[in-house]
Amino acid sequence: MVHPFPTSLGVSAILAVAFMSCGPADAAGGVSFLPHQALYELSLVKSRGSTTINSARGRIVYNFSGSACEGYTSDFRQVSELDAGEGKVTLSDLRSTSWEDANGKSYRFKIDARMNDGDSKPVDGIAERTGDHITVKLKQPEAKTFTIDGAVVFPTEQIRHIIEAAREGKSLLELTVYDGSENGEKIYNTLTVIGKPIPGDRAIGEPDPSTTSDQMKMLTRWPVTVSYFDRDARAKEGEETPIYAMSFELYENGVSRSLVLDYNEFVISGAMGKFDVHDSKPCN
Repeated sequence: MVHPFPTSLGVSAILAVAFMSCGPADAAGGVSFLPHQALYELSLVKSRGSTTINSARGRIVYNFSGSACEGYTSDFRQVSELDAGEGKVTLSDLRSTSWEDANGKSYRFKIDARMNDGDSKPVDGIAERTGDHITVKLKQPEAKTFTIDGAVVFPTEQIRHIIEAAREGKSLLELTVYDGSENGEKIYNTLTVIGKPIPGDRAIGEPDPSTTSDQMKMLTRWPVTVSYFDRDARAKEGEETPIYAMSFELYENGVSRSLVLDYNEFVISGAMGKFDVHDSKPCN
């Protein structure tokens, strides 16, 4: 999962953003993930404080495939345009591809972000879990090897833990997440707040392609908000303000709808405009 990042309106969520699953129970903790494509249309909700954002528009396209036997592949692209008035327009383009072992032992990632006419900023690496630590080997932006705590989770693991916590009736979940964003060295502390379950047969005020899908419309979902904190800043300065937060409704199969991306100075919504389920191959 790639999480939209404030400076480019795209790197790091969710996430993104938190998007996955369905079908007969897969291996990862009883959570099965549905291969699918989801498209989200972005628009400005509001700006805050001294920041003036007149409008925002863009699109997220997310593709997810794989299985518990072969691992999970995510392809994410977010193109966004922010208009601050007086001709000040920022265009960002984020692309990310990752593969994650179903048991959270290995994570490969490639991320490329570009703003306006600037140079791209590629990140390319692999993280391998061994015993009580994770070894990260970066090819870009520069060749580098380092270790991080083995308690850190990768993006698909993060979604699995959230779904499991929601099923158990928990309302809070703290996780430390590594997704390869920024320069490939950033680690986030996250706090997830999980609301009460929404049954699949409840009337929906603003339906979208997920709520009308035959495979989705009877599934339970939960309102979820995940706040991301800079672990290093928090350790040094006791910082408690999140860098950004993502809110969405998370189905029990992992698909996310009704996105809200809060960057503190402005808030962006992501309405699902398209949802397609892909064929999947069962494990042998």
